Amino acid sequence: MSDPQKPRFASTGWRQKVSNHQQVGGIETAILDNGQGKGTRVAWINTGSGLRFKVVLDRAMDIAGAFYGAHSLAWISHSGVTPPNPAAVEGATWLDSFGGGLLTTCGLTHVGGPEEDEHGVRGLHDTISHTPATIESILQPDLKAEQPEMSITGRMVQSTVFGPHLELKRTISARLGESSIYIHDEVTNLGNEPAPHMILYHCNFGWPLVDEGAKLLWEGDWEAPNEQSRQIFNQFNDFKKCSPPLDTHSGSAEAVAFIDAKTDEEGICRCGIQNTNLGLRLSMEFEKEQLPWLTNWQHWGKKEYVTALEPCTHPPIGQSKAREEGTLIELNVGETRTYDITLTVED
Repeated sequence: MSDPQKPRFASTGWRQKVSNHQQVGGIETAILDNGQGKGTRVAWINTGSGLRFKVVLDRAMDIAGAFYGAHSLAWISHSGVTPPNPAAVEGATWLDSFGGGLLTTCGLTHVGGPEEDEHGVRGLHDTISHTPATIESILQPDLKAEQPEMSITGRMVQSTVFGPHLELKRTISARLGESSIYIHDEVTNLGNEPAPHMILYHCNFGWPLVDEGAKLLWEGDWEAPNEQSRQIFNQFNDFKKCSPPLDTHSGSAEAVAFIDAKTDEEGICRCGIQNTNLGLRLSMEFEKEQLPWLTNWQHWGKKEYVTALEPCTHPPIGQSKAREEGTLIELNVGETRTYDITLTVED
């Protein structure tokens, strides 16, 4: 929780001055009624600390826009929020409805480029982000019980007849007066045979948080997987300093690094972005045992200016490569894998 918010919520006196939790914060659901996202269910979550963000319930409960005070945190693509379209996941058509946002979930059986092998045909980053949620619960702050927590929980099933049947149960929670987002995921194999599993959390940051001179905060050994990436990620370039817009990143040009993130003594990885001009830092925490890799995507195109930090079970190498390397996760029948990510904004 950032220092300016402590006086507001440090004592209980303010509770005697508030009639309804919505005066301070909470969760509000809605359906978009205009533009490309028409008909899409969303939930706005306001923590009362200056942090508010939009969960897209029809897109795997991913997070679109996010704001802290007057400042936007996330990168939003030209298309923004669009409805789910499970048919638009062949080849690279995933990009046609990639809205960016603070979180886009990739997987659950494949992360990486389009590919085909004896195990099937897979499009870019798989299909989970096009899966609507069945909402199980919405927990509002309870001022009478002095309960500041709020949360929303839903289930998404990624399934194909004669193929893998994986369920993602997601809970997104926050607390009044705190500037943190807590994401708790459980991925379960609902089928009757083992299923391949990969997941990547595509967290996309944009202006004004991301700007020239802002610093990317991560530590660990890294590799750039191709020549285009090595134009950014090399020993002669300060690739942790956000670049100005680049003509060389027009169109599909980009750079990516696969990072074996360092941990603290408790096995927690930390990364983030610090913008000293704004006086803001966004931090991310995740457990190395759950998500052993971090990917840093940089795309400094004009009017398409974004960088992403992506905790993942695998870098986006694809199911075929992971199987070849012996790193592909096989979820046994009924087995559940758990993932936890915390995003915190600080002054």
